[in-house]
Amino acid sequence: MSNSVDFSGRPFHFIGIGGIGMSALAYVLAKRQFPVSGSDLRPNHITHKLESIGAHIFGRQEASNLEFFRPQVLTNEVALNSQEQLPTPTKSILPQVICSTAINTNNLEYKAALELGCPVLHRSDVLAALIADYYSIAVAGTHGKTTTSSMIGYMLLQAGLDPTILVGGEVDAWEGNARLGQSRYLVAEADESDGSLVKHAPEIGIITNIELDHPDHYDTLEEVVDIFQTFAKSCKILVGSIDCATVRDRLQPTISYSLHSDTDADYTVTNVDYRADGTTALVWEQGKALGVLKLRLLSRHNLSNALAAVAVGRALGLEFGEIAKGIATFEGARRRFEFRGEVDGITFIDDYAHHPSEIRATLAAARLQARPGQRVVAIFQPHRYSRTLTFLEEFAQSFTHADLVVLTDIYSAGEPNLGQISGEQLAAEIAKQHPQVVYQPSLPSVCEYLLQTLHPGDLALFLGAGNLNQVIPEVITTLCEPAKATS
Repeated sequence: MSNSVDFSGRPFHFIGIGGIGMSALAYVLAKRQFPVSGSDLRPNHITHKLESIGAHIFGRQEASNLEFFRPQVLTNEVALNSQEQLPTPTKSILPQVICSTAINTNNLEYKAALELGCPVLHRSDVLAALIADYYSIAVAGTHGKTTTSSMIGYMLLQAGLDPTILVGGEVDAWEGNARLGQSRYLVAEADESDGSLVKHAPEIGIITNIELDHPDHYDTLEEVVDIFQTFAKSCKILVGSIDCATVRDRLQPTISYSLHSDTDADYTVTNVDYRADGTTALVWEQGKALGVLKLRLLSRHNLSNALAAVAVGRALGLEFGEIAKGIATFEGARRRFEFRGEVDGITFIDDYAHHPSEIRATLAAARLQARPGQRVVAIFQPHRYSRTLTFLEEFAQSFTHADLVVLTDIYSAGEPNLGQISGEQLAAEIAKQHPQVVYQPSLPSVCEYLLQTLHPGDLALFLGAGNLNQVIPEVITTLCEPAKATS
């Protein structure tokens, strides 16, 4: 693939434009008035939004899509009627074709792009070019990237700095996963899953933590550390959490933060109060009290994310009062402990957690929010065979804060099933550690089981990065039907 992005006006064409990372890039480019097209086999609200701002969306992936930017040529009939001379046919303008790691090399549109001689770029090349085009803040880390980058973007927006934002989740404050600002600032989520993190060289880089999370790409934690070390060297300022031993021991953050006041971190907290309606803490900067930070998000991991935002805000010269005011009203990104509704006293929460560490943190937040006597029902769809197999033991120990665990089969995310692991096997392993575990092999059976099992007072927490959350509207709608019938 090429890695030279042309911002002179040459069109961009995205294969798989509806993906959360691809669509954010397409949105910013289209808003910057570049010609943008793309294909996706499953149109959604994101592709409809891109169409509304001028992007052309194809519902099929075929070679003819790449001819969309052919200059308009008059037909003979039109030329005769208008008494104009028929122009000489001209060549098509070949677009820059953007792919993600998810696009298979056998994809017909991808193969056509190569045959036509289109510049073919990875989505990370476009993000790297945008990062280089702004004063950029890039958030990396195994967990917490979307929440931290969204919080920083929101904080800068509230402070009047009008940033451009590209994140891996949708945020109500800018009605999507991206916004185009008019200032020099850009906030972006930087992904390590495929190794492309090494392409980014932001002014400020943040590393929230480092763990092995993508065994489909990395064999060992050491390989992951190498990627983060390369990224760290490319950042002019590196902000890192020293609560993560790997960040503390293997990197040298320019600015450090920690939830533990007895560390030598630049930013720490004391007087922490974790409550069901949010979190408060007194923030310290190099031994000096800055003031009280309030956030609506729950639990330790989100306080840590907020402390990273404080560190970035201060590095940009913001007063703590401006920082605290912005963070206090941030409501989070969708699918990050997102409230989806309440029916018959049952609360429905959707969360993207798919790694054992994320599941533990999210369930701890759910337990914090749960009222006395309220059941926490964890409904989990494992994501990828490779991840499930690699972390089988860790998954088995991740559900201690749940009263009932409901599992379905593994969401493949395009991986082949080699027959080494299944959702039923994972359920059996969790059952060795937990007294209430139920396996339902499909989403329809999950839905049916929940309709029979959930009762008033339950907190139903849907966990996973796949399509499990499609069940939520169906369950809510079905539960509402009896109420409508009796009203």
